[in-house]
Amino acid sequence: MFYGGYYPYMYGGYGSFSGLQLIAVVLLIAAMILAVYAQSKVSSTFNKYSKVANKRGYTGADVARQLLGNAGIFDVSVEHVSGNLTDHYDPKNKVLRLSDGVYNSKSVAALGVAAHETGHAIQDNVGYVPLRIRTGIFPAVSFSSKLAMPLILLGLLMGAFSGFYTIAVFGAVLYAVVVLFQLVTLPVEFNASARALKNLKNYGYLDSDEVPGARKVLSAAALTYVASAAAALATLLRFIAIIMGNSRNRN
Repeated sequence: MFYGGYYPYMYGGYGSFSGLQLIAVVLLIAAMILAVYAQSKVSSTFNKYSKVANKRGYTGADVARQLLGNAGIFDVSVEHVSGNLTDHYDPKNKVLRLSDGVYNSKSVAALGVAAHETGHAIQDNVGYVPLRIRTGIFPAVSFSSKLAMPLILLGLLMGAFSGFYTIAVFGAVLYAVVVLFQLVTLPVEFNASARALKNLKNYGYLDSDEVPGARKVLSAAALTYVASAAAALATLLRFIAIIMGNSRNRN
């Protein structure tokens, strides 16, 4: 995403926005608004339900270990990791890491987060296809995310003088890999949350009146992934529109 008012080649030429550019800008603005709302919602919802203890007295670590056992998974360890909401499942090392506010916490929020991360371990165990795709393309994403922006900027600068936007196009292709990763992340996260809520209820870790609290925590977190995917897609569309617009203007 580029700002400023002195470089026409970075805005699709001297003419007005194209339809694709307008769509990209609107989507990006909407994604930014959603991201701010989602982050606020995650913080407020987690804080609210982190103060509500579950009636059975389970900690997040208890639930994670027991759910792994219930699923027949015995090669995944549960560890503590410092930080706030830094919880994650590491499929490479078979480690489920729970943060300060989850590992030893007995709150409804903690159980929801722990069950969600355990859901990722279960996905890995059963070979859930979207997770396998996300894990498979992660190395390419790490590479692409570092080079995409510099190549697009360099390509636009060079294209403004030469008319050849090949480098910018290559940068956009690399950024498309990042977008694919963000899009594949959505079903992975939604599915993990669905597994979490089902397991928390079916195995009796949360009573029926406690499940809605966990659902609200996980739903708020899901919004952040939706916002990230929308922002990534909008940025890609913006890049494509700029490259196409400048290429047409040179011709």
